[in-house]
Amino acid sequence: MIDSREALEAVIGKAPPAIDLKVIDHIDATARAWLASAPLMFSGLGGAGRIAVTLGGGAAGFAAAADPSTLQLPLDRIDDPPLLVPGASFGSLFLVPGIGETLRINGRVAGVADGMARIAVEECYVHCAKALIRSEFWAAAPVIDAPADAQGFAAASRFMALATIDANGGADLSPKGDPAGAMVRAEGERLWFADRPGNRRADSFRNIIAQPCIAAALLIPGSAEVVVVEGRAAVTTDPAMREAFTVREKLPLLATRVDEVRLTRRPSAALARAALWPAAAAPAGLRPAKMLAEHVRLNRDKGLGARIAGALVSVPGLMQRGLDKDYKDNLY
Repeated sequence: MIDSREALEAVIGKAPPAIDLKVIDHIDATARAWLASAPLMFSGLGGAGRIAVTLGGGAAGFAAAADPSTLQLPLDRIDDPPLLVPGASFGSLFLVPGIGETLRINGRVAGVADGMARIAVEECYVHCAKALIRSEFWAAAPVIDAPADAQGFAAASRFMALATIDANGGADLSPKGDPAGAMVRAEGERLWFADRPGNRRADSFRNIIAQPCIAAALLIPGSAEVVVVEGRAAVTTDPAMREAFTVREKLPLLATRVDEVRLTRRPSAALARAALWPAAAAPAGLRPAKMLAEHVRLNRDKGLGARIAGALVSVPGLMQRGLDKDYKDNLY
């Protein structure tokens, strides 16, 4: 079992220092445009060793920035509005049809009034497209015959929104995607899932080491139902389970075991309202690579490394070429 940050880094390597340069502390103009096109949100909420997951959804733009420091969410667009209580930590992921990248906004619930929750924004950044590519999220057709039982639904799932919490009570919501049968595996009162290449911040793994309680939503793209997962997780290098998650002859470096697991299958009103499938064409004005470059430019770090990174991402087309190559060469 991996029980320290040092042990984790010995397996997956250290995150490159430049990885945090894409993170800004407010909702800028590019993020506001993203929110205006996003009909679906996954969110993790919690604090002090507890975490829960919920979905929000509706017409594109149901969530919006009240100002650069505040995200505003209508409670009647959230599947579990009682989770949004003042002081709760908040991690979220916003999806736009046809786009593989996602927008992550993290912070805390600042207040709830007049049917709205206000989120004090601490982090805002673009997440890579690998999870949605692996799950073929936007290629799905509407599904009306998903498995009726929770374990069968989990076995057929291809996407997971994983909510974890750090040592200080801060929530994180990370996307994970895989082909059906390789997303999760259930063994009695345990559930397993694999590590795949992602955004290199490794937030969820570091969080699990510090606070093992997790919650997750499992999806079969095309269905308006979810299976909610709750339990206590541990990150391992278990050879047998890693081997079981091999895809395209790529052996994952890590496998996560969830003990005392509880699976609850339920409809999601947010998913139904979002009406994601068949997916609409991606909005012409949203360019994730350009958004990434803009966030690097806006990052408050003005050290030498940041200045060099800013100069590199300003080269026309360089960021997009880098993303395309990474998605081709490092998907698994």
